[in-house]
Amino acid sequence: MARQTSHTIVAKDAASPKKPARPRDPVAAGERDAAQNRIAGHNYFLLEKFEAGIALRGTEVKSIRQGQANLRDAYGLVKDGEAFLLNMHIGPYSHGNIANHDETRTRKLLLHREEVRKLLSKTQIKGHTLIPTRLYFRNGRVKCELAVAKGKQDWDKRETERRREADKEARSAISASKHRMGR
Repeated sequence: MARQTSHTIVAKDAASPKKPARPRDPVAAGERDAAQNRIAGHNYFLLEKFEAGIALRGTEVKSIRQGQANLRDAYGLVKDGEAFLLNMHIGPYSHGNIANHDETRTRKLLLHREEVRKLLSKTQIKGHTLIPTRLYFRNGRVKCELAVAKGKQDWDKRETERRREADKEARSAISASKHRMGR
């Protein structure tokens, strides 16, 4: 005679209810920028943009994920066939130890040789410089968007502001007329 058991056997799939997945950090997922240099568009004409990787240490990546990067005073430099990013501030990692990183150290930009040559030729023009515009994650790696920039004079900044205001007024007038017509 077969032995009778007091428990029931359940299939493995229905054994334990799945926990809802914790939503991923939007910065780490690449949905949101880790840092932006908004003032660069105000102070410079951004002519051409390049994407570069950055050689970072472990605690720097963790600090960037926490949103502790600042690009405001940073700029790029091409020297001896290599590109570098100077004055980018990455705050100390909150759970770091004595091996925490230096906050404003010079970081190497990871670019192809041909891209470095292009950047060198464009930055040798008088008044042009390399400015980082944003820092973001792509496939788990930190990327920096560099722009070849030409400095604006005060009258350039005022002209840009006037043009922006005129465009804004034109858009609002068009939307108001569409609203009145019942569209």
